[in-house]
Amino acid sequence: MRSRISTFLQWALLVFLLSVLLVYSTPPFTDETGQVRIFTRQIEFDYLEWMFDALGVKLQTGAAGLPGYLDRETRKEVVTEYLRVTQHILEGEAALQRIYADAAIQDKDTAAASLRADLDKNYQRQKQLAPLAEAVLQEQVSQALSDLRLTTLGQPIPSVLYHSTPLPDALVVSKRDVIQQIANISIQPGLTVDEVETLESRIDQRTDASSLVVPIGGVGVYPTMVMQTTSLSWLVDTIAHEWTHNYLTQRPLGMLYDATPELRTMNETTASIAGNEVGKYVIEHYYPELAPKSWTPGLVSFPLDHPNPGDLPRPPFDFRAEMHLTRITVDALLAAGKVDEAEAYMVERQQFFLKNGYLIRKLNQAYFAFYGAYADVPGGAAGEDPVGPAVRALREQSASLADFVNRIAWMTSFETLQKAVQ
Repeated sequence: MRSRISTFLQWALLVFLLSVLLVYSTPPFTDETGQVRIFTRQIEFDYLEWMFDALGVKLQTGAAGLPGYLDRETRKEVVTEYLRVTQHILEGEAALQRIYADAAIQDKDTAAASLRADLDKNYQRQKQLAPLAEAVLQEQVSQALSDLRLTTLGQPIPSVLYHSTPLPDALVVSKRDVIQQIANISIQPGLTVDEVETLESRIDQRTDASSLVVPIGGVGVYPTMVMQTTSLSWLVDTIAHEWTHNYLTQRPLGMLYDATPELRTMNETTASIAGNEVGKYVIEHYYPELAPKSWTPGLVSFPLDHPNPGDLPRPPFDFRAEMHLTRITVDALLAAGKVDEAEAYMVERQQFFLKNGYLIRKLNQAYFAFYGAYADVPGGAAGEDPVGPAVRALREQSASLADFVNRIAWMTSFETLQKAVQ
């Protein structure tokens, strides 16, 4: 009887969650969003179709009873093989792009023939492995959530369901005179760089805003969308991150995701903290050989003679520190009303990051409006935004991850969070 009640509650919650997420997947209509959607209506991503297709895949997998009949070691082998095949696919696709980009190769189809044949075999193998590998990882993340007490009636609700797939891109639009997201619209993947640049330029000119098309790693629809990757640590982190969004959507914090910039940052930072901790738990318990080894800092001795300065060891480039400095400077310039100066400075900094090995296509207000919301680690694109530190402080004050998530999940404003950490 308990099993039947649990199953009924799961399906009832699934229907509720789907209805809520379908509403969230459609950009809320505002004057600003409406102006942007003039340019995106024909290329917006169809979440409704994707969700029902992915749910069908999950129902088939569940009906087959996977992966209940596999032992622990076999489950690990399935995941490892899936990641290996995915690595071959990503390498093959990159090689294919190089062939068609090489002007010296005249007969590109012939040059790519064997590569395409190998890719077709790997696509088929990946298609066979994906449902089982995803089921294994779903079960492992579910068990981690249960062990960490992020459950209702003894199990995670909603159930952990994800599907790896090519993800849409996000068109992010910010005001120019202040870093504030005014639109975030999911668009179909596959646009060329020229098409992306044209889209951004048209929006910037029409709305006097700052726009940027960015890649994303996951989307908290249901089942959740997760980018294909060969990094198991990143994969389980992201599965847990997106599940946390589903969990929060049933509570005030998630329901108010888009109400204010502060609430958006609270949501994303909470999901990042939870994703990191749950992902770490999964790796340590199921793939301990992949867990980070203990690290002992080394000392660099200074030579006693007169060294050549170019021969001295140099500290690595600190991306987060430099991005933190950039954000602080931009905020100060914008606060002083120096919009043009801020934009010129960001162009200079983009080139600076490029010279140090970080390929940032465009650095503008929209970049910070998007990436600044992920503030689970100090520094970086969040700058001096106080929201991230407050969320991290609440986690430090909480006895467990479950206590932290369940406490912040019921908050409805940044002011509530501030009072809690004071």
